[in-house]
Amino acid sequence: MKAQTFLPDDYRPAEDEPFMNELQLEYFRRKLVAWKQELLSQSAETLEGLQDSARNVPDLADRASEETDRALELRTRDRQRKLVSKIDAALRRIETGEYGYCEVTGDPISLRRLDARPIATMTLEAQERHERRERVHRDD
Repeated sequence: MKAQTFLPDDYRPAEDEPFMNELQLEYFRRKLVAWKQELLSQSAETLEGLQDSARNVPDLADRASEETDRALELRTRDRQRKLVSKIDAALRRIETGEYGYCEVTGDPISLRRLDARPIATMTLEAQERHERRERVHRDD
């Protein structure tokens, strides 16, 4: 395992430094790990809430409302699970040196995009092309 990179508390990746240097990689690694921990703690709370709400509700309207809430919680939990999997993939890309580069073009993904969406795997342009193609095929 490699040595921990010192990262100042106020550090923000900047365009005028080498792309995906050790500081930037550590910055995004910490951002991803914190996001993952937040999602995992939210999903633990969701599970507790689902277990608490599993009681038998005699009123039909209340039971229907409870079932709707439960379905929404489960959908949210599923989205969180998929997000955690994308975060894990981004962390693996950091380890392999592929993080920050577009999987389609190989070009660097802008730091602003990565800061806003650290799991991004494509440049904005490649993502837009991909979504346009998806829309065209969906309309067929």
